[in-house]
Amino acid sequence: MIFLEKVKLYIPGIFVCAAIALGCTFLGQAFPLIGGPVFGILAGMAIALVWKRRDRTSQGITFTSKKILQYAVILLGFGLNLAEVVRVGAQSLPVIVSTIATALIVAFVLCKALHIPERIATLVGVGSSICGGSAIAATAPVIKARDEEVAQAISVIFLFNVIAALVFPTLGSVLGLSNEGFALFAGTAVNDTSSVTAAAAAWDGMHPGANTLDQATIVKLTRTLAIIPITFVLALWGAHKVKKAHKQKRAELAAAHENAAAELEGEVHELHNEGFSLKRSFPLFILYFLLASLITTIALGCGVSTEMFAPIKTLSKFFITMAMVAIGLNTDLVKLVKSGGKPIFLGFCCCLAIAGVSLGMQYLLGLW
Repeated sequence: MIFLEKVKLYIPGIFVCAAIALGCTFLGQAFPLIGGPVFGILAGMAIALVWKRRDRTSQGITFTSKKILQYAVILLGFGLNLAEVVRVGAQSLPVIVSTIATALIVAFVLCKALHIPERIATLVGVGSSICGGSAIAATAPVIKARDEEVAQAISVIFLFNVIAALVFPTLGSVLGLSNEGFALFAGTAVNDTSSVTAAAAAWDGMHPGANTLDQATIVKLTRTLAIIPITFVLALWGAHKVKKAHKQKRAELAAAHENAAAELEGEVHELHNEGFSLKRSFPLFILYFLLASLITTIALGCGVSTEMFAPIKTLSKFFITMAMVAIGLNTDLVKLVKSGGKPIFLGFCCCLAIAGVSLGMQYLLGLW
């Protein structure tokens, strides 16, 4: 009965998000450089400006922005063939590791130097270094990011996705990159998968017969696997901070309640229940994401056609679009614009650093 009551509370909000996401999905298919998720978050923010009273739908919208977002990440695993990633993507591993490390370091340094909110800096850094919106979707629940912070990070990543997809093919030609070199450059320096494919397709159009699209996509999928260790480390770091804060709180309570032993015992018991727990901190949906990837890899290795997984991948993209709509509906656009300067600068620095390191590593490894 309780379960059914919760479902009834969630249905109106989920239905609203699904209806808006359906239209955004069609727009994303018409304009693949932008993509359905970006249309979703923009539509959500625009609707939120005029739709203020959402009492009946609020719980369903929140459920969509949190839980359905996690389900979308799990389903993304069905688009990963680990055997193919290991076979082709391993060659690009030094460049991938270098670009990811660079983006995260830049994000950390600028977070401290410019006093950018920690969660926004983390989302922009992870989104820039790994795989754009998918990485943000995977990281947000782990660091308990608010919807407005997710919206801001997605907006920043989208801006530099579009710029990279439009500029990098011409830049690669000017620099004299080979077809393989540009595939590696696009796969490591462009954030979102849709923008990687757009950049690679533009390069193939400029260089007939180049066929960089497949290689760039594999490099990009190899980067996607970094979601697993990154989110796990962030979960452990978050748990460590909680444990440290609760330890300090216990000390404060002990000092403040020397003569109130019973009250102290109750407070400490409460803190113990809310404190560190590896089970609570570990992002289980990332484990399911890895399990989905393993299932895909084994199935394809046994001769199952990739077309079998196409509907699941489509559903995953639709879930992400739904979640982006929900996040947009929970976002104050005016506040987002007013506070957007520093995150945009952070995104610019990350994008510039990743592109520079990608090209530099290719040069050092003799790939350029």
